[in-house]
Amino acid sequence: MNPVVSLVRRWYFNGYLSQYLLLIACVAGTVSLLLTARALVALAPVAAVVAALLNPGLRAAWPLWLRSRSVQRLLLLYVLMPLTWWYTQDWPVWRHELFRQLPLIGVPLAFALAAPLSVRQRFAVGVLFVGGNALLGLATVGYYLWNTNDAHELINAGQNVGSVTGVFHIHFGLMLALASFFGFSLSQEDGIGKWGRPLLLLAAAAAAISLHVLAYRTGLLAFYAGLAATAAGLLLRRPVWALALLGLALLMPFVAYYSLESVRQRYKSTRYDVEQFYYQHDINDYSLAKRIAAWQTAGVLVQEHPVLGVAPADVRQAMMEQYAWRDYGLRPENRVMIHNQYLHYLVGAGVVGLVVWLWALLGPLWQPATRRNPYVRHFLLIFGAAALADSLLELQIGFNLFVFLYGFLVVATERRAAARGVTQ
Repeated sequence: MNPVVSLVRRWYFNGYLSQYLLLIACVAGTVSLLLTARALVALAPVAAVVAALLNPGLRAAWPLWLRSRSVQRLLLLYVLMPLTWWYTQDWPVWRHELFRQLPLIGVPLAFALAAPLSVRQRFAVGVLFVGGNALLGLATVGYYLWNTNDAHELINAGQNVGSVTGVFHIHFGLMLALASFFGFSLSQEDGIGKWGRPLLLLAAAAAAISLHVLAYRTGLLAFYAGLAATAAGLLLRRPVWALALLGLALLMPFVAYYSLESVRQRYKSTRYDVEQFYYQHDINDYSLAKRIAAWQTAGVLVQEHPVLGVAPADVRQAMMEQYAWRDYGLRPENRVMIHNQYLHYLVGAGVVGLVVWLWALLGPLWQPATRRNPYVRHFLLIFGAAALADSLLELQIGFNLFVFLYGFLVVATERRAAARGVTQ
């Protein structure tokens, strides 16, 4: 037999082919988030699904996949779209969303059925995410320092310094917040070597510092929500640590405000931005004021369609129609979408859609096996906080970030717990 064929057969039956293909998919997915590489975005889920199909133990893994609650949650989140066929009106968007949201099925399937990654492989993917975001954050801070005056003008106008690789500032801020927490958790792992712990702590600190220097509002909201949630979780078990963490969460904003011009500019521009709405001034050039107008517009739609919503594919169309009744003085090009994932589901699929979204987001925190995992807790709580300020799943990078981390952390954690017989 050909030695190459023999090697492939041996790797297949050992599960290495499936495992390494899943690893490649994880690396490609992480790099695509950092570099906004569309080719990798398209190929990573495909490679992950192929990895699942190449698992020699596929037949034995099927029952676990069918019983996985995390898989069921994302499947139901996907099913919201096809089940609204009978009252949707924007058919082109409906058909596009059916295809765009397929990773809600494919990615959990891959992490539930492919040969699972080893501890070292999972650690390597985590280090890539943390280290990549830390380096990208430092590079963007370097660009900010090189163009300080221009950067402050942008911030003063309510805009943001973009990442050097073009990642949208909302999602980049969210990734920096996640990297801060993941980096600290990774530094507490066993067997990471003499330099592993300090390097990971430095990477976590670099991500947190970059987030503050760049003054990304959504990222900062997510970061401090994560700190507050972590302190609350420690309150009964380690009250001294909880109080220390709360003290840090209260001290850091003051230190950032008095030491960073970017944070002072962001505070002033944010306050001025909101005032424009409440004083009924022209809000065409103010992002937060436009969001408040969008939230009020969405609130009218919720009152009119509380149970099933306007249909997920019809949200934009319904918003524009409602703006036609009350436009807040906004020009057509400035009539923005909802910028709140909870409200977005409420408008699109009513109370039913909101319940499904909350079940997907918070359900794992009710399961002991997933709740005990610090990475799962940080991911869900930080992402959930950021979703208050933006409809993260409506842009592809936010959707990819959510689905990838949900599969990599939540689905994989539940699978490992099921294999060990841990109570779900």
